[in-house]
Amino acid sequence: MLHDRVMVKVEQESEERRSTAGIVIPATVKIANRLVWGEVCGVGANARAVKVGDKVLFNPEDQYEVEVHGQTYLVMRERDLHAIATPQTDNGTGLYL
Repeated sequence: MLHDRVMVKVEQESEERRSTAGIVIPATVKIANRLVWGEVCGVGANARAVKVGDKVLFNPEDQYEVEVHGQTYLVMRERDLHAIATPQTDNGTGLYL
């Protein structure tokens, strides 16, 4: 990856979801502007806050898709990421923005 670009593998959701009340939401329902989690698979030299293996939150719309060895990835700028999850923290929620 070049500059501040980040390559992310999107975590696939199951076919249907459940609401917190237990209502089944079929896969055909589209929720507008839903952010998704993905795993960082590549970063450019100028990416400052993210590294390979991080779990990130982003908007999948309007991102570039690329296929490498049969796997689909999204390529975006680091500034397009909304949050980075970390497994361990000194204090806080485990997410930093």
